[in-house]
Amino acid sequence: MRWATIERDGECISGLVDGDKISLLPPGRLTDWLGDLQAARDQAGQGGCVDLASVRLCQPILRPGKILAIGVNYAAHAAESVSFKQSDGPKVQKWFNKQATAVQGPFDEIDLPAVSEQLDYEAELVVIIGKYGRHVPEDRAMELVAGFACGCDYSVRDWQRASPTMIMGKGFDTHAPFGPYLVTPDEIEDLSQLEVRGLVNGDLRQKAQIGEMTFSIEQQIAHLTSAFTLEPGDVIFTGTPAGVGAGRTPPIWLKAGDLVRVEIDGIGAIENKIVAERKVTRIE
Repeated sequence: MRWATIERDGECISGLVDGDKISLLPPGRLTDWLGDLQAARDQAGQGGCVDLASVRLCQPILRPGKILAIGVNYAAHAAESVSFKQSDGPKVQKWFNKQATAVQGPFDEIDLPAVSEQLDYEAELVVIIGKYGRHVPEDRAMELVAGFACGCDYSVRDWQRASPTMIMGKGFDTHAPFGPYLVTPDEIEDLSQLEVRGLVNGDLRQKAQIGEMTFSIEQQIAHLTSAFTLEPGDVIFTGTPAGVGAGRTPPIWLKAGDLVRVEIDGIGAIENKIVAERKVTRIE
C-alpha cells in the first residue's frame, strides 16, 4: 500500500494512493491509523476520491514526534567525512535529532539559511514507525515499521561542525523533507537491494544500495529502543551514501535555484528547490 497526506482547501487529509488518484480517509491524520493500516484500507474512500495532480502532497506524517537520524552509516560516506573533519567510521551508532519544525513536503521549497552559505544535501531512506516499541530485539524490529519514504537530511555544515551534537546544523527549518508516500513493507521484495540516489540539477551525486549500510534498520531500531520508546509517527533518517557536497574538493554548496532530487527504487522520489531564506523576525 502507498499512503499519502494531501492539502485540499487548506485542510490536510490522508488517503490510500491508487495510480493517479487518492482515496481519502475520514477526518484525522495518518498517524492515527499507523498501527493498523489494513483497517485503514477498509475506510479509504469515505472521505472521497481526488486526482493527485489536483492537490499538494504534504509529508506523510505532518509533525513527527521524533525525527532521528544516524550519521556516517555508509562506509564510503564515513571515509569522505574524514576529509571535511566531521567523523570517521563509527564503532557505535552515532545519532542526532532534527527538529519538528524541520519537516517539509516532498516537493516544497528548502531554505538556504540567511546565516550560512554551507548548505549540503544527504539523500536517505526514511523509516516511519507505526507501533510503540521499547527494548525491541533486532529479530522483531521490523514489526515497528509502518513504511518507508524518501528523505533528504539537509545539513548546514559550518553550524554542524560548531556543535559536537550536530543538532544546530541539522535542525534548521525546512531541512527534513520526506515522502512522497508512506510505502508499506509488503510492497518491497528485497529492501537491501533498493538503490538510493541523490541528484542536484540532474547531476547524479550519490548512489548506494540499502544493503551497504553499516548498521541495518533492524540494528538501528534495536539500539534506539534500548534507550527510549519509539512511537507511532516517529521518523528515522537511516544514513546517506557518499557524494555529499562537503566531501568534494573544493566543497560544493547548494545555492538558490538548485533543484535537489532523491530517488529510491520502489519508494518514489522527492524534489525540492533551494530558495534564499527571508530573514524576518516573528513573535506570536
